[in-house]
Amino acid sequence: MKSRARFSTLRRWLALLWLAGLLVAAGLAPVLPLPYAPDAPDLHAIAVTPLTGQHWLGTDPLGRDVLAQLLFGARTAVLVSLPAAALATLLGTILGSAAGFWSNDNIRIPAVYGLAALGVVAFSFVFQLSSGTSILLLGIIAAGLSLGAARLHRAGYRQVVALPVDRAVLGLGALVASVPLLILALTLAALLQPSPAGLLAVLVATYWPGPARLVRAEVLRIRALPYIEAGRSLGLPDGRLLYRHILPNCWHTISATFPISVATLIGLETTLSFLGVGLPPETASWGRLLASARLAPTAWWLILSPALAILLTTLALRQLSNTVSRNPQ
Repeated sequence: MKSRARFSTLRRWLALLWLAGLLVAAGLAPVLPLPYAPDAPDLHAIAVTPLTGQHWLGTDPLGRDVLAQLLFGARTAVLVSLPAAALATLLGTILGSAAGFWSNDNIRIPAVYGLAALGVVAFSFVFQLSSGTSILLLGIIAAGLSLGAARLHRAGYRQVVALPVDRAVLGLGALVASVPLLILALTLAALLQPSPAGLLAVLVATYWPGPARLVRAEVLRIRALPYIEAGRSLGLPDGRLLYRHILPNCWHTISATFPISVATLIGLETTLSFLGVGLPPETASWGRLLASARLAPTAWWLILSPALAILLTTLALRQLSNTVSRNPQ
């Protein structure tokens, strides 16, 4: 038992050391005294093996230093996957908590507001279309819905309708999840200009349903606990119950799954970069480094270095997730 506990502690510390080193390398990559920039080719060292001259990890078929690409690829992975996981978790938490807490019939709004909202949504599509006929048609529909809502409101129309938050969130999440993650990300990435911001938007748009379903399940479980019912009987507002008494009790689950989200998004970013989409050609990435091996199939170091970095990062994040899940405090 003691040896098993020691081994578990060793794995925990090794994971933390690797992740800390990854963050330091990502943050200091631009100022490190590297012999070569990641996009600077050395025409006298094309696809050389590791430990050749100043190229400690070798070069790719274009003469670019593998070590520089590996370090700047770590920077790309951190600067893309970490904010993407944070934003996807935040979006999923907002939508999942709203769906789980208010369900389908606990929020009621005047019907005229819903009609006006349809008008606003229709009007927003005006700027996304290029056809003059479509713009005119949508403009007429939007104006008609908005004017109709205004007239009903002035006439004293006060009927209310239930806002199906849970059904809307689950339906949208099911729609996103019905398409394989990689195919959906490839489709969205192809519609945007290659850039880190565009890739960040793609990752968030494709990954939020998972955190949303997780938070919704937790909120549904906590909402049925006696102390929440006691709070309702005391007249506490819904916002206070949700943000002061329910969401704090979801934090452990969210924090335990966050490292897994980061690992998943690193894998997705690497895959998209390997396929040549998402990031500009000059941006260093572990996926781009793996893809360069197609030009030199015998250059084993082009596969070993990024594959080892991805593997160790994924294992470290998984260990971090296990550590957080076993230590609620």
